[in-house]
Amino acid sequence: MNGYRAPRWLPGGQLQTIWPALFARRPYPHWQRQRWDTPDGDFVDVDRIDAAAGAPLLVLFHGLEGSSRSHYALALAQACHDAGWSCALPHFRGCSGELNRAPRAYHSGDWAELDWMLRRLRAAHVGPMYAAGVSLGGNALLRWAQELGTQAARTVDAVAAVSAPLDLAAGAAAIGRGFNRLVYTRMFLRTLKPKAIALARRHPGLADVARIAAARDLHDFDDAFTAPVHGFTDALDYWRRASAGPRLGEIRLPALVLNARNDPFLPAHALPRSAVREVTLEQPGHGGHVGFARGAPPGRIDWMPQRLLAFFGGGG
Repeated sequence: MNGYRAPRWLPGGQLQTIWPALFARRPYPHWQRQRWDTPDGDFVDVDRIDAAAGAPLLVLFHGLEGSSRSHYALALAQACHDAGWSCALPHFRGCSGELNRAPRAYHSGDWAELDWMLRRLRAAHVGPMYAAGVSLGGNALLRWAQELGTQAARTVDAVAAVSAPLDLAAGAAAIGRGFNRLVYTRMFLRTLKPKAIALARRHPGLADVARIAAARDLHDFDDAFTAPVHGFTDALDYWRRASAGPRLGEIRLPALVLNARNDPFLPAHALPRSAVREVTLEQPGHGGHVGFARGAPPGRIDWMPQRLLAFFGGGG
């Protein structure tokens, strides 16, 4: 499959990020929702599109504050449907439209949660199974593959990460400056903070509500909530331990790591420079953050789904 080229009418990483998410043509596949009980007495909601028995299954992990309604999820689900594949999207806790019960949320290094989800899907599926993650979900999926090592291939046949923040500290610095801070930081905090405050009030002592409310960027939020709730010392400790980039060499199954070099969420200098072992690095000059629109205005968002299906289907 040819590499990605941005249309001339859509220049620059910012437009290539924002336009596809808001204005590009998008399909509306019909999801079916399942609710799973978790081992810690909570729940996760899994949206599915099921094909014929034995068809390949693609599991998609969404990004920060994403869901099955995100533009990339809709596009990938439609591509699976058109190809005769099944698709499943397990929502991270708190992202399916209802606050979760347990005193935890989700984060970029949440590989154990992914392991439970993938094992449950694997046990119920007969046929090829692949996993893809977008942004935060992509980093968490790579961390899962790193932690599982040779055992990962017993669950899925291959993995792919799209626009993953492989260096969380570099990504947080980029998103905390200038236009990015005004737009993306505000967008994320607008939903992250109310959910975190609600959890902290439901579980007294879980986190400092005043510090969460005062957070003005992702460092503040991760320092006040993500890190202490999920067993990290502070935001810097969380970013260091959860970043997948430094440990790509530990992956032992076929993996595609797709990052545009003009992604506003992660500067090009923070991207890995050479492939290792089973990892295929693909770094087009354009595409933005989970953008990759193509065609005449308003554009289509089918390039990335087709690229993933080609990789998983043996097209390289």
